[in-house]
Amino acid sequence: MDALILSVGTGGGHNAAGYAVKEELLRRGHNVEMMNPYDLKSSKTSKIIDNTYIKLVQTVPKAFGLVYFIGDAYRRLPWRSPVYFANRRMATVLKEYLDEHHFDIVIMPHLFPAEMMTSMCNNGWERPKTLFITTDYTCAPFIEETKLDAYIIPTSQLWNEFESFGVPRDKMFSLGIPTLAGYKSDISKSEAKKALGLSESKRYILITGGSMGSGNLVKIVRYILKWREERHADDIEPVIVCGSNRKLYERMEKEFSQDCVVIGYTTKMPLYMKACEIFMTKPGGLSSTEAASAGIPIIHITPIPGCESKNLRYFEEHGMSIFAKCSEKSIKKALDYLEKSENRDKMVMCQKKYLNDKAASDICDLAERLVEEKEKELVLCS
Repeated sequence: MDALILSVGTGGGHNAAGYAVKEELLRRGHNVEMMNPYDLKSSKTSKIIDNTYIKLVQTVPKAFGLVYFIGDAYRRLPWRSPVYFANRRMATVLKEYLDEHHFDIVIMPHLFPAEMMTSMCNNGWERPKTLFITTDYTCAPFIEETKLDAYIIPTSQLWNEFESFGVPRDKMFSLGIPTLAGYKSDISKSEAKKALGLSESKRYILITGGSMGSGNLVKIVRYILKWREERHADDIEPVIVCGSNRKLYERMEKEFSQDCVVIGYTTKMPLYMKACEIFMTKPGGLSSTEAASAGIPIIHITPIPGCESKNLRYFEEHGMSIFAKCSEKSIKKALDYLEKSENRDKMVMCQKKYLNDKAASDICDLAERLVEEKEKELVLCS
């Protein structure tokens, strides 16, 4: 099977889902190509789109939340969205690429390429089988206006929401959000610490916030260090992952290098999650699912209104995380709660109960079935 995965780097979650599916398809011996469709026009275009999103989230997250709610209101109007028309321009470019390269299926963990493939359908152009992967625990605006063969949603509990917006029930498959195999590894905490060069005698709190902005993250780390001092928990040490946010890394390194482990971009997040006791993060759909796959208790912080607040609600309601406001009292309360082993164990049990850790495999099973069905149809028509 020849598969094409189309994703856009507006947040790391979409690409991470794509990489998880790619990993499983390659393991099965399929041919896989993964790319940003805007690179077909120019790498400059794709970088502008990616960087615009990242800067908006980092500098004015409330503005991003406003954009989401405008989109949520717009979707109720009886015409297509600006997102569709913006991406329709790319349909011709994408069609030319698909005409020149053979693919049996196109897999999309991002709305933008899904809109491009929808435009191809509306134009009556032939296209491969299409499969969309939702990376949040909600039906984000404009998914419903796409025309694809299959929609992967995180849980059957979202069927009614997706259907209410117009996604056909018979095209929905509640298979979960795919994560890399490393998050499900049975490596021990001790082995993970050793692999990362961390002290086996310490307990680590993993914190990510590359898209959070340095202001809130600095406050949160200060609250954690103050909590550590008050509880005489000298064996606790924060691990701060700054991602590709260079300014954030420099600020964290300058202020906290004596009390914390500060790292920039890393490909070893599965190991860090296995090595640490608690994970503090924004409620991104993919990062939260990765943490639940790894079986690490989660404290969700600073959600952006929209998809992240919906993700937070789903995880909280199902006992898979707790929420802490960006305040000293709230952070300390959350840490006190998860200091108790019975609370950590209960949360991890809920994560196992409500999460499909075979999502990547199940999605690839479906992709193979879709391609087989099309091949049978072609045989019958010949």
